[in-house]
Amino acid sequence: MDNRKKSIKNWPADDKPREKLLKHGEHRLSDTELLAILLRTGVRGESALELARKIIGRFGSFRNMSHNSILKWKGIKGLGEAKICQVKAALEIGRRFTEETLNKESYARFTGPQDAVRMMMFRMRDLKNEVFKVIHLDSKNRIIEETEHEEGTVNQANPIIREVFRKAMENFASSVICLHNHPSGDPSPSREDREFTKSLMRAGETLNIKVLDHIIIGDNSYYSFAEHGFEAG
Repeated sequence: MDNRKKSIKNWPADDKPREKLLKHGEHRLSDTELLAILLRTGVRGESALELARKIIGRFGSFRNMSHNSILKWKGIKGLGEAKICQVKAALEIGRRFTEETLNKESYARFTGPQDAVRMMMFRMRDLKNEVFKVIHLDSKNRIIEETEHEEGTVNQANPIIREVFRKAMENFASSVICLHNHPSGDPSPSREDREFTKSLMRAGETLNIKVLDHIIIGDNSYYSFAEHGFEAG
């Protein structure tokens, strides 16, 4: 086939992704068409739409595109660093937009574990490494600050616990909600998670800063120690 005929430029106007978006709105476009607009151009012998179709065939979903490493992307013929950066940046914008709809103003006052889960699930469920986050709350359960502790994991409990409560005291927090993710996707608590939670509770009692919950984030699932009555033994 003549490569010129494969170019999107030579398609009927209603079949061109950009023209289709302008005429009918972005909601009418398929995933492939949306991705083709981000790619802008294809490669020799392959249109942007065909390249987009190949990418979606490789990853299966935008979510999988978002959390796969750059190395997986570089294995796709025709994708240079510029195109990869364009798509990864767009996916991150989409993720942050989702978070904005669940930002701290949406939860001006926390009423239970599910408020924290809704706020943090999109951010933490696909992380490849274990990350520990803490939400600091005032006496009315309103957010003061959210912090991330990259140093250490629950298997290195004491450094994290010291840092958690040092930050909480700096913020004059009345209580905290702690969260960490399980990269495996299974939020079931390990023995270390249970021991860590006991140590966390004891430190909070000593410093008069209430630990409202310790939540483990999995793949669209979670485990709340508060919902289980803090059965950490």
